[in-house]
Amino acid sequence: MIDSPPSEMPQKTGQALIQDYLKTLDSSPGVYRMLDAQGAVLYVGKARNLRARVSNYARGTGHSARIARMIRETCSMMFLTTRTETEALLLEQNLIKQLKPRYNVLLRDDKSFPNILVAKSHPFAQIKKHRGAKGEKGDYYGPFASAGAVNRTLNQLQRVFLLRSCTDATFSSRTRPCLLYQIKRCAAPCVGRIDKPDYDALVQDAELFLQGKSTRIQADLAREMTDASEAMEYERAAALRDRIKALTAVQSVQAINPRGVPEADIIALHIEGGQACVQVFFIRGNQSWGNRDFYPRLNGVESADEVMQAFLVQFYDGKVPPRMILLSHGIEDPDLMTEALSGKAGRKVTLGVPQRGEKAELVENALRNARESLARRMSESAAQARLLDGLAEAFDLPGPPRRIEIYDNSHIQGTNAVGGMVVAGPEGWIKSQYRKFNIKGTEITPGDDFGMMKEVLTRRFSRLLKEDPDRESEAWPDLLLIDGGAGQVSAVHEIMAELGVEDIPMIGVAKGTDRDHGKEEFYRQGQRPFALRMNDPVLYFIQRMRDEAHRWAIGTHRAKRAKTTMANPLDEIAGVGAARKRALLAHFGSAKAVSRAGLADLIAVDGISEQLAQKIVDHFHKG
Repeated sequence: MIDSPPSEMPQKTGQALIQDYLKTLDSSPGVYRMLDAQGAVLYVGKARNLRARVSNYARGTGHSARIARMIRETCSMMFLTTRTETEALLLEQNLIKQLKPRYNVLLRDDKSFPNILVAKSHPFAQIKKHRGAKGEKGDYYGPFASAGAVNRTLNQLQRVFLLRSCTDATFSSRTRPCLLYQIKRCAAPCVGRIDKPDYDALVQDAELFLQGKSTRIQADLAREMTDASEAMEYERAAALRDRIKALTAVQSVQAINPRGVPEADIIALHIEGGQACVQVFFIRGNQSWGNRDFYPRLNGVESADEVMQAFLVQFYDGKVPPRMILLSHGIEDPDLMTEALSGKAGRKVTLGVPQRGEKAELVENALRNARESLARRMSESAAQARLLDGLAEAFDLPGPPRRIEIYDNSHIQGTNAVGGMVVAGPEGWIKSQYRKFNIKGTEITPGDDFGMMKEVLTRRFSRLLKEDPDRESEAWPDLLLIDGGAGQVSAVHEIMAELGVEDIPMIGVAKGTDRDHGKEEFYRQGQRPFALRMNDPVLYFIQRMRDEAHRWAIGTHRAKRAKTTMANPLDEIAGVGAARKRALLAHFGSAKAVSRAGLADLIAVDGISEQLAQKIVDHFHKG
C-alpha cells in the first residue's frame, strides 16, 4: 500500500486542480481523499480504477448540487493505492469512521450489540449477557437489539433450563442454594443439587433453544414428564410441567418467527425530506431477537443504493455478519460487498433484495417500521425546532441554539461532590455528550455551590479552548443553562470572562417564589430577572432541561456515594487484589479484624507473604 501526500500545486481549486492530479494517477484500485483549504477532509471514496474514478470529478457537468459544491471546495487531494478493490472498500470505511468527512454518509450510532454467552471455562457452564470482544471461551448467540431483549431472554432461559448465572467466584464459595434455586431459576449445581451429566443436558437443551430447535425440546420434556408420572415421581413430573409451561410462554411472546429464514439480518431504508431511517431486524434460530433503528447523516446524499452500501460497511465494521442479509434496496457493488462480508465472516454471506414470499414480507415489515420511525422522528424534530425558535425569541438570542449545555451540582453537606453537564439540540438529548465532573478543588469550602460551578466551567472550557481554539467543531455550545440564580450567574460570568469566552449567552434558572414549578425566574448578566407565562411551552422546555441536568447530577452523586460506602480499607493496600482480599476476609471475618491482626496471624493466611503481611500491618498502624 502506497500513501501519496498532496503535491505542491499552484493556487488551483476544483476541476482545474483535479485535472492536474489526473496526470500522475494510474489505473490501480485505491482510496482518494478530497481536502479543503484548511486541510480538513471533505470526502473519502474508493475506486476500482483511481484514474477513471477521479476523472469523473474533472468534468464540468453532470454533477448533483452536493458533488458540485464538494468539487468547488476541494483544494488538495490524497491517494492510497491498494492491491484489490475489496481492500479499498474496507480502507475507505475505516477512514470514514476515523475522519468523519463532511460529504460522506455517516452512521452515528456505533454501539456494540449485546450477545448471550454460554461460558464454558468452568465445568458447569454459565449463561450471561456479553458485550464487546468475544475473547472468553464458550458459545455466543446474538446479536440482540438491546440489553433489555437480552435480559428478557436470559430470564426466560433460566425459568426453562435452570442454568446458573453466578460468577465462578460466587459458585465456588456457596455452601447452600441461593434465592434463584428457591424461585426455580437455577438447578443449584454449586451445592450438588444436580450432577454434571444432567446439568450438561440442560446446557445442551438451552443451546438448542437458542438455535431455534424449541419444538424438539418441548417434545422431549413432554415425554420425560409422562415417564416421571408413570413412575409416580410426581415432584419431578410437576417440575417438568412447569418448564413446559415456561417454554410455551416463551414461544407465544415471539413477535416474528419466520419458518424459512433461520438466520438473517433484515435491513430496510426509508429516505424522506433529506433524512433517512434504517431499520435492522435480527433473526436468529428462526426467532426475532429484536430490532434497532438508525438515522445516518446523509450530508446531501439522495441515492438509496449509496446510502445502503455506506450503512452496510459501517454497520458490520467490528460485527460478524449473518449468513443472509435481506435488503429493501439494492447497493452499488453487490459482488464486492458480498466478497468483503464473506471475508469478514469466514464463510459465505448472501445479500439479496427479495421480491416475493416470506422474505419479502419480512423486508416489507422492516420497511414499514422504518417509515413510521422516521415520521415520528421528523415530527419530534419539528416540535423541537419550534421550541428552540421560541427559546431564541424569549431570550433575544441571535438564532435558535444548535447546542445547549445545562449544568448542575450535587452533594450532601459537601461530601461526594460532583458536577453534571447534559446537552440538548435540535434532535433532543445528545446523551453521548453528557459529562460528569468529580469536584477536586481542595480550596473549595464543602457545600460551596459557587466554587463547584466555577471548577466545572473552568475545566470544561479550558479543555475546549485547548482542543478547538478556533471553534470549528460542534462541541462549542450556543447557550448555557445554569441551575441557580443571580449568584450562580455572576460566578459563571466571572470565570468565563477570565477564560476570554464572554460571547456565549448564559441563563440562570432559579426556582422562584415558593420554589414551585411554573414560577421559575430567569437571570442574565446585567439584566433584570423575569419570568415566562405559566402555560408557555418554552417554560416547560426549560424545566425539562433543568430537571434532566438535576437527574444526571444526582445519579452521578449517588453512584459515587455508593462506591464510597462500599469501599473496603483493604482496597487501599498495594498488592492486595481480589483473591487475597477474599482470603483475608474469609480468615478473619472483616476488614476491622484484619486491621487488628498481628504479623504472625497474617502470614498464616494463604497467599500472604511475610513482606505483604508487614505492608498490611504498616498500613493500619501508620504512626
